[in-house]
Amino acid sequence: MARGGAARVAVSRYAEFAVSYCHRLPELDGVQNGVRFGAAARSPGATVGLWVTVAGPVDAYGMVVNLSTVVKGAIAREVLGPLDGAYLNDVWPEFETMLPAPESLAWAIWRRLARSLDLVRVRVQWRPTVWADYGGEGMDALLTIETQFCAAHRLSMPGLSLEENYAIYGKCARPSGHGHNYKLAVTVRGPIDPRTGMVAELVAFERLVNEVLVEELDHSFLNADVPHFAMVVPTAENIALYARDRLAEPLRSLGVELYKIRLYETDKNVCEVYGEGYGKD
Repeated sequence: MARGGAARVAVSRYAEFAVSYCHRLPELDGVQNGVRFGAAARSPGATVGLWVTVAGPVDAYGMVVNLSTVVKGAIAREVLGPLDGAYLNDVWPEFETMLPAPESLAWAIWRRLARSLDLVRVRVQWRPTVWADYGGEGMDALLTIETQFCAAHRLSMPGLSLEENYAIYGKCARPSGHGHNYKLAVTVRGPIDPRTGMVAELVAFERLVNEVLVEELDHSFLNADVPHFAMVVPTAENIALYARDRLAEPLRSLGVELYKIRLYETDKNVCEVYGEGYGKD
């Protein structure tokens, strides 16, 4: 029993469905739509992953809600039935005036599932490196893109001897350095645009992260090639903080705020840092 009453527990159910869609604005010609929306302007297909998270106290049967019947049934009825195999632009009234982007789709799914489920979050996995989260906060949503870069570094505190650095950083203090294939997830928050259905237009978002940060870090020896790390030890924590500080202001030009940076140094070593005003630094 949690202090102050029954504990509130969150549980999630996953589903997949296949769709086709098109990101095209009628006032733009084919070339302009292609520049703005990339391959999405050519009516591609996608297998969409859906995570539905609900919450509440655990009942006498040991469940918040029966995921295999109640939640699965709601997803089948409200989402899979109308959407699986469909052309998204023509399915729901929301998409008569708004493009079916991952953000708008998460919002539209929430609207239907919230009639029968105590929702915490709807996540739409648009592709392995792009997903959106909606949590019932008006028209605000989160959009995440994942990218990668290869870089080498050496963990060594300036002013300390080699032996002292070995005592702190172990093999990572070796003078020749070592490398990682880093994965970087950048999450932004903002209002869903009533026309594009997007928090941030994906092509512009991916281009900005690449131009502002990834191009600088990729195939670099961080200690020598990135001036910031000449006197700052390039640990995963400091790289994540650097990414946050480099991206926060440029992302505002897209009308969004940086919500979170998640850096995978390896599959076993992961670091997160939130943007200003979010989470706990």
